[in-house]
Amino acid sequence: MSKRQGPPKHQNRYAWKPNLNQKINETEPGGRFRPLSEITGVCQRCRDQIDWKRRYGKYKPIVEPAKCQKCGKRAVRQAYHNVCRDCSKDLGICAKCCTRVNELVGRLSEVLGKEKDAPFFAL
Repeated sequence: MSKRQGPPKHQNRYAWKPNLNQKINETEPGGRFRPLSEITGVCQRCRDQIDWKRRYGKYKPIVEPAKCQKCGKRAVRQAYHNVCRDCSKDLGICAKCCTRVNELVGRLSEVLGKEKDAPFFAL
């Protein structure tokens, strides 16, 4: 057991940056021409988890729509979501952890309703 007390011996002088010395292809998801989509339909805790994955280079965007755990349709269009937007809104649950929440983080429901008719583009 260590008996050392007090502040850490070394402090980080700058934040860690993933892919620091790698060239970024601007046409790939997350690049300048195809930015990552906004995180919607989740609780604040799940939003923080997804945001952490994006900041530290662990985020993997979804390639094709996934199956919803409630209705069974292939309508899940955001990475790390388990429930489609319609089921999440109707049941009042978080789309990632499926817990009942009072307030979902993201855009307003009117904007989400308009986006529903838009075609799916893989990011």
